[in-house]
Amino acid sequence: MRIWIAKGSIWWILTVWASALISSVAAIYDHGFRIVAYFFILLTILFLAFFRDPTRAPDPDEVSGRPVMLSPADGRVMAAEDGEVHIFMNFNNVHVNRTPISGRIKSIRYIKGSRIPAFMKDSVRNERNVVVIENDDVEYTVTQIAGTITRRIVSYIKEGDFVKQGDRIGMIRFGSRVDVTIPPGFEPIVRRGGKVYAGKTVIAIRRSGTRETSGIR
Repeated sequence: MRIWIAKGSIWWILTVWASALISSVAAIYDHGFRIVAYFFILLTILFLAFFRDPTRAPDPDEVSGRPVMLSPADGRVMAAEDGEVHIFMNFNNVHVNRTPISGRIKSIRYIKGSRIPAFMKDSVRNERNVVVIENDDVEYTVTQIAGTITRRIVSYIKEGDFVKQGDRIGMIRFGSRVDVTIPPGFEPIVRRGGKVYAGKTVIAIRRSGTRETSGIR
């Protein structure tokens, strides 16, 4: 599995790496800079881990047959009810989000909001990016919700783009949550507390007896 750095994140890493380098050189001449150097070295390692963007693909056996929805985010399932799945991303999770089903970006709506911790139910009022994706008779919404730190949502897409299942659609920096609606005809197969991976874990399947849609993946 190849590991990449998330789009738009290289400058974050270069900034802390340069700070680590400068403070390390300064520490050679003045030991008082050692703590500063250690801090930026640790921060560089943390940023490399946080901004990682591994290649992802679902298990072929899980996506064969009837259409499925893949997870839009890494993390733990907060809830899977009322036609939605809510996923909390901790700091150690990959924060790049992906599309659950192929389709065209119908709309993107950015909303400013509060600073409620992303693991709380009321965090739905936080800064968020609401992305509506449609494909023939299927329409669903992916909502990227920022947390308390930085509150920066980065979008990789624009209205009218066609995205394939598992394509990257953006990322959220430093603790966050992603909600996805389950379109009619699909049934969630994840439960609260379950661990999921963006672009890999199947979170819902099309119920038997519903009309198959060509190109849904």
